[in-house]
Amino acid sequence: MRIEALIQSARPGGRLRIRFADGSTLAVLPSVAADFGLCTGDDLTDEQLSALRAAAAEASAKARAVRIISTTGVTKRDLERRLVQKGESAENAKNAVDWLDEMKLLDDREVARQIVQRGAAKGYGAARIRQMLYEKQVPRRYWDEALAQMPEMRDALDRFLEKKLGGSTDRADVDKAIQAAARRGYSWSEIRAALQRYNANLELEE
Repeated sequence: MRIEALIQSARPGGRLRIRFADGSTLAVLPSVAADFGLCTGDDLTDEQLSALRAAAAEASAKARAVRIISTTGVTKRDLERRLVQKGESAENAKNAVDWLDEMKLLDDREVARQIVQRGAAKGYGAARIRQMLYEKQVPRRYWDEALAQMPEMRDALDRFLEKKLGGSTDRADVDKAIQAAARRGYSWSEIRAALQRYNANLELEE
């Protein structure tokens, strides 16, 4: 397959678009083009073209993985899942994760700690934070260690209920506040204790 043109993206560090004689195109990272020594007019064999496509796909997965971890903490399993969702093959997604892991750029334990910190900062209870750990596919073996570092959330729950109730002791308002606090991950015992601190005269079901 003859290369008709190599078109460089106007964006710094952008991909190079290869246009072939049959009108098809292939976007590759500049590093891939350099590795293959590509030039306009080159005539690639089917084997060379296949190798180029494979290298381009692998490099794409790695580049996308780097972009993801540069913006957010992510576990190995979640990163692999996200890469596949973005269109990378399962094999290239796994290889990209393994590549980053070999360079010590992925740390599931640290991600677990960050998730707990973020959840606590938002005023969530332990149950909601456990849900966050599950959703981010944090390995279960890191949960207890991370949750053990969770700060005391009593004051956060008190402030939440005070804001929700605004001084009201109406039963309907109290029930809505209970449901809202439960959705934020607080247990009934925690909510009950907080409501008693809010107003010791509230009648609460066991």
